[in-house]
Amino acid sequence: MALIGILGGMGPLATVDFFERVIELTSAAGASCDQQHLPLLLANLPHIPDRSTAILAEGEDPLPALLDGIDMLNRTGVELIAIPCNSAHYWYDAMCKRSRAPILHIAEACVAAIPHGTRRAAVLATGGTLASGLYQRILERSDIEPIVPSGATQEHIDACIQAVKAGDLDASAVQLEAALAAFAARGCRAAVMGCTEIPLAARRLAAPSLQLIDSTLELARATVSYGLARGWNIRR
Repeated sequence: MALIGILGGMGPLATVDFFERVIELTSAAGASCDQQHLPLLLANLPHIPDRSTAILAEGEDPLPALLDGIDMLNRTGVELIAIPCNSAHYWYDAMCKRSRAPILHIAEACVAAIPHGTRRAAVLATGGTLASGLYQRILERSDIEPIVPSGATQEHIDACIQAVKAGDLDASAVQLEAALAAFAARGCRAAVMGCTEIPLAARRLAAPSLQLIDSTLELARATVSYGLARGWNIRR
């Protein structure tokens, strides 16, 4: 039986959101009973040191813990790995070298979902992901101008992410709405939610002022597409 490994816990609510999206998408693709869903193995490892602060050289290096997670999934024989944490992809190459299975790239999947003809996109991400240039590079390769937040707007984004991690989704939505308003005032019409906490806040918004591209959803779509194309939902 083929297994899909999820290296999660960064953070726990975002991991649950990703897991649920995979189940929902598989149901939408025609699964009508347990046996028609994809086999998933979830490693929920919240002890992994904060990725954003490490990128900013302000915290403990999470790479050893990330590689321990990859080793754990290697031992189970998974045939694909998804990591529902954008900032962890700063260490994507190192994790790929350690993994026996291919690892999907969340930012590549997210940017690929931006509607054709989009010329500018705001980047909503942790300070570390933003400083790493992860999304900026991929957007530019797609001929899309990345619009990065001002310092004040990034404070709203950081507060939104922290509120989700603390389980306060109402507060997170207030902070996200303020960030989106700032981008809209700069003429932005689309934004990538380059942190998997942000989509949870976005669900509390009645009418977002920008078109939002959801990195969690796009990673889930890539995961389901990969598994279904190989018939991993079919018991053999």
